[in-house]
Amino acid sequence: MTEALRASGHAVRGTTRDPGRCAEIEAAGAEAYVGDPNLVGTLASALAHVGVACILLGSATGTEEQLAALHSTRLDMLLERMLDTTVRGVVYQAAGSVDPALLNEGAGRVSHACERSLIPYELLGSDPATDEGWVAQAVAAIERALLGRDQYTR
Repeated sequence: MTEALRASGHAVRGTTRDPGRCAEIEAAGAEAYVGDPNLVGTLASALAHVGVACILLGSATGTEEQLAALHSTRLDMLLERMLDTTVRGVVYQAAGSVDPALLNEGAGRVSHACERSLIPYELLGSDPATDEGWVAQAVAAIERALLGRDQYTR
């Protein structure tokens, strides 16, 4: 996805919990940032100068409790934190290996927060592990969110 976004002239910042993955992110052409979505405060400065935030946690790993928090209370905190930043669009990965019920709940939280704040959003409904067209779908969703087109899209 980084390559496709860079080819369209976008700057890309990729986050990881693992500092050892920074070189891989940078080799793909993105600015690497270490932060943990379970500790929302660690992501605050990653949102600086960001137009569209992609919350790509549909295939996140962890315990059942960690994943439930990640797609509920942690997601709520992240969305609230975004209100005080330059973020003006959100893309949420609503499919993947995480329990579909959790992803559906997360999608509802994104929808509610973005509609309340008048921020365009997109919900990615395909699994990147099984859908060859996922990157193109994600890039198109980012472009729509960036342009504010179809302000509240599912």
